[in-house]
Amino acid sequence: MIENDKSHDEAAEAELKGVPEEFLDDSSEEDEGEGDLNEALEGLRRDLEEAKQETLYAKAETQNVRRRMEKDVSDARAYASTGFARDVLSVWDNLSRAVEAIPESLRDDEKMKGLVTGIEATQRELEKVFKGHGIERVAAIGLPLDPNQHQAMIEMPSDEHEPGTVVQEMQSGWMIKDRLLRPAMVGVAKKPD
Repeated sequence: MIENDKSHDEAAEAELKGVPEEFLDDSSEEDEGEGDLNEALEGLRRDLEEAKQETLYAKAETQNVRRRMEKDVSDARAYASTGFARDVLSVWDNLSRAVEAIPESLRDDEKMKGLVTGIEATQRELEKVFKGHGIERVAAIGLPLDPNQHQAMIEMPSDEHEPGTVVQEMQSGWMIKDRLLRPAMVGVAKKPD
């Protein structure tokens, strides 16, 4: 039987001739190689998870940038006429002063009636154009002072009005959509001394 084992060992050695040494080492190295493989696999899983997170963050950031750009474009369209509207408000002010300055005697005069009607029609047309572009007057008289829409220029003693109520408008205020274009310059009631 010993001879049989010896011949068996020699046969096994002959079969393994030409096989590299690292494959012939004992199983402890096999376990070590398996450990290295598990570590490498775990490292790849961590890298994959990090890459997934980075991708999600990048997608979220891209979506946020796209939303901001869409809002900027929308605002640019909505408020593009702001500078022009501010400049035209002085024309409105002068036209309003001209209409208010016309005495009743001239309104009834046949020679001036056409001129007065033309000035008033121009004022109405300008109001219509403003409205078409989302530009509207700020309500003021009889309302409480709103620092977001009114600029108090003077305080006026009054028994008739609550303190802080707008009683006079010196210059009209205007909004463009939901933004203040120009505050109304107003006189505000206060308690008499």
